[in-house]
Amino acid sequence: MTKKELELKATQIRKKTLELIYKSKMGHVGGDMSIADILTVLYYKVMKLDPNNPKWEGRDYYVQSKGHAVETLLTILSDKGFFTDEELSTFGSFGSKYIGHPTNVVNGIEVNTGALGHGLSIAVGMAKGLKMDNKLNHVYCLMGDGEVAEGSIWEAAMAASHYKLDNLTAILDRNILQISGKTEEVMSLEPLKDKWEAFGFEFIEIDGHDIGEIEKALLYRKDGKPILVLAKTVKGKGVSYMENNKSWHHGIPNQEQFDQAMKEFDEVLT
Repeated sequence: MTKKELELKATQIRKKTLELIYKSKMGHVGGDMSIADILTVLYYKVMKLDPNNPKWEGRDYYVQSKGHAVETLLTILSDKGFFTDEELSTFGSFGSKYIGHPTNVVNGIEVNTGALGHGLSIAVGMAKGLKMDNKLNHVYCLMGDGEVAEGSIWEAAMAASHYKLDNLTAILDRNILQISGKTEEVMSLEPLKDKWEAFGFEFIEIDGHDIGEIEKALLYRKDGKPILVLAKTVKGKGVSYMENNKSWHHGIPNQEQFDQAMKEFDEVLT
């Protein structure tokens, strides 16, 4: 897909994701919007996947440590053909396997996540196992910036560097906001560049809404070193009244708000 096609696809994914959230009356909409461009590039341009064979041995692996932003991931997996839109329409309903966090009973999802801070450890284990088996698959892990306050993140980072896991790319969704406010007010994270480099990562900072920058960063490799891509994003990206508004970490739009968001998406798509 071209850069323009990817940009339009990301907007389509945002629109479908918000429709899913509005219909089910559940979801973490702010983070869903902030990661849409990253996941669009990852799934439509970068990763090796086969929707008809989700366990294909040649696939790349994706771990969404930021598990509460599952709606964007599910929307993309449905759009890619891992399951149908009709199946996804049961999201949030009693007995459905399509729930508010990633679960590996769903085609295309590798592991259950949602307990913040655990995903990078899982991804490190995957990358190490692939190295031991002399396989060339790549592992990607998306984290939220709020969860970087968890100590397990840094234990995993230390292991990734120690084992020289150059088949691992970690992505940090740096939208600055978490459920209770700005990250630097809740728990200071900076200087993130110095910290990740001190833990042995190759550090790349990008605009997390620039398709070209995202693609280049996700394809970058450094012999003997894991990669940390710090993606500077906007919480609620694409919906004017949600952008940089912490109250939309977890919220459901009313009819008027939903209609306004749909109008804004359609203006981009036409």
